[in-house]
Amino acid sequence: METIRIGFVGVGQIAKHHLRQYAEIDEAKVVAACDLDEDELESVCETFGIEHRYTDLHKMLERDDLDAIDVCLHNNLHAPATIAALEAGKHVYCEKPIAGSYTDGATMLDAARSTGKHLHIQLATLYASETRAAKELIDSGALGNLYHARSTGFRRRGRPFVDGYGSPSFVRKSIAAGGALFDMGVYHIAQVLYLIGNPEVERVCGRTYQETAMDEARRAKSGYDVEELGLGFVRCAGGLSIDIIEAWAVQLNAFEGSSIVGAKGGIRLDPFGYYSTIADMNATTTFDLDYFDYRRHQLRPNEDAYDSSQKHWIAALQGRVPLLNTAEVALRTMLIQEGIYLSDSLGREVTAEEIIELGNSTAKTL
Repeated sequence: METIRIGFVGVGQIAKHHLRQYAEIDEAKVVAACDLDEDELESVCETFGIEHRYTDLHKMLERDDLDAIDVCLHNNLHAPATIAALEAGKHVYCEKPIAGSYTDGATMLDAARSTGKHLHIQLATLYASETRAAKELIDSGALGNLYHARSTGFRRRGRPFVDGYGSPSFVRKSIAAGGALFDMGVYHIAQVLYLIGNPEVERVCGRTYQETAMDEARRAKSGYDVEELGLGFVRCAGGLSIDIIEAWAVQLNAFEGSSIVGAKGGIRLDPFGYYSTIADMNATTTFDLDYFDYRRHQLRPNEDAYDSSQKHWIAALQGRVPLLNTAEVALRTMLIQEGIYLSDSLGREVTAEEIIELGNSTAKTL
């Protein structure tokens, strides 16, 4: 199969995770990387055997032997790097969230469509066994008419930097654009959106909080100005609704996992289970997901293309499978997240049109 040649933009924490994923894919070859930190660039390239090194993205994009670019920068840098790469004729894989704002994400997707290049967003939860099993049940009609989904994410005290890990850049709005909703909420919201068919959003209401005590020295050093808890309620087209709770820090024990309910049955994603009524008896069903995964790999061609986000990306560029609509799902996720922030600031429910109209670019200059 064709080898896909990749260039990296950014070699920080997330990039190292991506590089380890590509190292497991024989048909992926990282041939170039770019970062302003020359010492870190040199170290990472030596570790992963990357031959060509750049401190100027545009110089790297001049290479005619790169099929794709992997963007691993802070959220507010996603749009300028992605658009530059698309306009240079490269396909783009971008770390989540799609960007720092809906406006920037929409511009990225427009650029992909106008250039005819693929744009793929890292949404790792779409490749989990639970997601694939839920998709099978939904597509089989086991849930009947879908009408509500719940997106949940929990950390007791897991705020970046102030709770002991990660860098201050994760908790500064000027760099990260958001907190718990952007860091972890994107995974959970996108997962349920994907499973319920990525419906159009009509209205959003929500609240955000920063209430849990933290080390004051770390607060001051980090410039912490993002939410640790985000809550929302979303009205979608077709009668669907979604409620959302995402916590970096909250004084509770763990939340129940995300769920989807329909007229005939419901699914909880963690722990995975199916709930229905059989012969007028409430039924709770568990599944052997390991065997489900084994059978899919034995019986379905190209099933390896859904083992991870990177494997899917490479397989799609090779033409083995169609690319999942991750950019569209990620953009709608961003619309919901931005709607929660806007609703909180205005103190009322907001429409999708208001979210788009009142939104602004948060992109930074490369």
